[in-house]
Amino acid sequence: MTLAINAGFDGGNIRVVAVDGDRVDLEIVADHRSDFFQWFHFRVAGARGRTLTFRITNAGGAAYAFGWPGYRTRMSHDRIAWRQVDTGYADGVLTWAVAIDHDLAWFAYFAPYTMERHHALVARAALSPAAEHRELGRSLDGQSIDYLRFAGGARQVWLYARQHPGESMTEWWMEGALDWLCSPAAAPLLAQATVHVVPNMNPDGTRRGHLRTNAAGVNLNREWHAPAAERSPEVLCVLADMDRTGVDAAIDVHGDEAIPANFLAGYEGIPSWTAEHGDKLTRYAAALAAHTPDFQTERGYPKTPPGTANLAMSTNQLAERFGAVAMTLEMPFKDHDPNPDPEFGWSPDRSKRLAVAMLEVLAAEIGGW
Repeated sequence: MTLAINAGFDGGNIRVVAVDGDRVDLEIVADHRSDFFQWFHFRVAGARGRTLTFRITNAGGAAYAFGWPGYRTRMSHDRIAWRQVDTGYADGVLTWAVAIDHDLAWFAYFAPYTMERHHALVARAALSPAAEHRELGRSLDGQSIDYLRFAGGARQVWLYARQHPGESMTEWWMEGALDWLCSPAAAPLLAQATVHVVPNMNPDGTRRGHLRTNAAGVNLNREWHAPAAERSPEVLCVLADMDRTGVDAAIDVHGDEAIPANFLAGYEGIPSWTAEHGDKLTRYAAALAAHTPDFQTERGYPKTPPGTANLAMSTNQLAERFGAVAMTLEMPFKDHDPNPDPEFGWSPDRSKRLAVAMLEVLAAEIGGW
């Protein structure tokens, strides 16, 4: 059979450079109007019974090439179970070899979450009596910015994900969060708070197979100080609704290429920083680490020095603008090394479970905020 490699689908990204016997050389395509690249997602047909070696030859130029060491490619035959494949990185080339025993095999940087799955998630959540759906606005490609509201207490909680579309674990997290919010288990949180959810901030980048930017090549998490309709309408419409409701707590969900652990980043460098404000996030992180083995507080980003926070980033902007307990959750493309899974690594199911754990802890902590 003729080997066929294809990324011409929702969220796909790869370019074939050469096929030499059982060796396949590939390149990742950069985001439109941007130099960012690292996300890949493609399928292979016609390889049943063969052992192929795949080489991503431009991996050394990726946005976060320092994240490749220790990384393992995800592979699936059914697009449901995504298992890790032993992967090496040397001299700027990412390499893995695998025996293929089915007609189709799929490979990705992380288990994909396509726009089709997004629409199914939103439709399912919108059917819940607990949820109210609205379209907050539209992206540059004309896709909807979906929003779900779970009415409850006076505190205003915002959950939003996938500013960086290649961080697909973030919408798996949102699936876990929305399923929980639609269930009776959410009652303790909703007794105290109204929860606002934007499961995908960047549908254009998601569908185009981007790593980090929207259709204009703009990094949305550098737009929160001054979003503009012509370059970041996604942020513009979400921030406008936040201004309408106010924000007491916010979780911005992300993925990190290099650190093999889940962690939170805060708002230490904002101009209005106080120890009392910061202690709320510190207590939350400690409670979360005690609640689930899939979270830890030892590893993460360095704290921003006083007065140097980048207010173009959402967590800093919301903490400064509203006094919110705002946080950036970072989940790994690798594994959660304090609690590893050799077969699947950090995975969709674990992302969903972490969402539930975080909302359970939020229900316990928000009363003190």
